[in-house]
Amino acid sequence: MKSDIEIAREVSLRKIKEVATGLGIPREEVQNYGRYIAKVPLHLINEEKIKEHNLILVTAITPTKAGIGKTTVSIGLALGLNKIGKKAVAALREPSLGPCFGMKGGAAGGGYAQVLPMENINLHFTGDFHAVTSAHNMITALLDNYIYQTRNTCEGLKEIKWKRVLDVN
Repeated sequence: MKSDIEIAREVSLRKIKEVATGLGIPREEVQNYGRYIAKVPLHLINEEKIKEHNLILVTAITPTKAGIGKTTVSIGLALGLNKIGKKAVAALREPSLGPCFGMKGGAAGGGYAQVLPMENINLHFTGDFHAVTSAHNMITALLDNYIYQTRNTCEGLKEIKWKRVLDVN
């Protein structure tokens, strides 16, 4: 049996703009993060169309020893629905860095139910985690500065339980 990486390397990827066009998303609305990853704006969500369709939520699953969990099930479900002629899309969140440290599954599915390019997905994806980390840590630095600057005044704070963050798992 082929490994996940062997399967991934045999696939020729379609550019994300092609994928978006196939889903009816206008090219000018696609916010590229390289050739194969993109975001689309929320204003494209049509509430009337949502009422005519189904949403399948995969929220919790105990992964198998092989690491098959929510992502693999979600991808496999979307692939299976498309195979039988349904128009299905899987929406996945940005994974934590846990998979990079071997602490959990691959975060991009596995076997023939993978999202590619897995290296980009596992290491930075669209940069949202980095943006949240940066914003949180900037607020932390501002609080630290405020505590320092007002330490000898009556309005000074003694302590704030607000730590710096870095998502790794």
